[in-house]
Amino acid sequence: MTPVRKPRRLLSLSPAMVGAALCLSAAAPSVAQARPSIMPAPFAEARLPAGTLVISQSQRRLFLLQGDGMALSYPIAVGKAGKAWSGWARINGKHVQPDWMPPAMVKQANPRLPNLIRGGSPGNPMGARALTLDRDEIAIHGTTNSMRASIGSAASFGCIRMYNEDVIDLFDRVSVGTAVVAVR
Repeated sequence: MTPVRKPRRLLSLSPAMVGAALCLSAAAPSVAQARPSIMPAPFAEARLPAGTLVISQSQRRLFLLQGDGMALSYPIAVGKAGKAWSGWARINGKHVQPDWMPPAMVKQANPRLPNLIRGGSPGNPMGARALTLDRDEIAIHGTTNSMRASIGSAASFGCIRMYNEDVIDLFDRVSVGTAVVAVR
């Protein structure tokens, strides 16, 4: 979607156990797990650098690697069937209360949408913050109150949707140029 403009607990799991869970589990997180938590970094064997964002489509989690073998973990909504993406990207923009213009495929699926929803509007699906990626019309962004229940599911047109409080936390921790990798 195109914009116009604390850790809580420590888990004691080995990297192998985390990797196995990420590969095997497709369960969505519950609302009770809805705050960022610290856990062993996934994909430790890949030796990704600190600061990398890892999006696990199957886990419906976004991980911010900390560099000490740990990662901040946030619950997310991912792209629905046929809309999810995988591979590498970089953050190329940071936006506070962004306006939103529905991309053509969203407008086609929902023709009643207005051509522009102003930032801060309760109906703006970008929410409080947006981190745009150098992929076609993809962002990591907040959500509306009515769409909060979608976190933990496959619900978007390809964007990564977060609770507003979580995207604000993440927004303050990353910068333009941050590497993002999405895996199944």
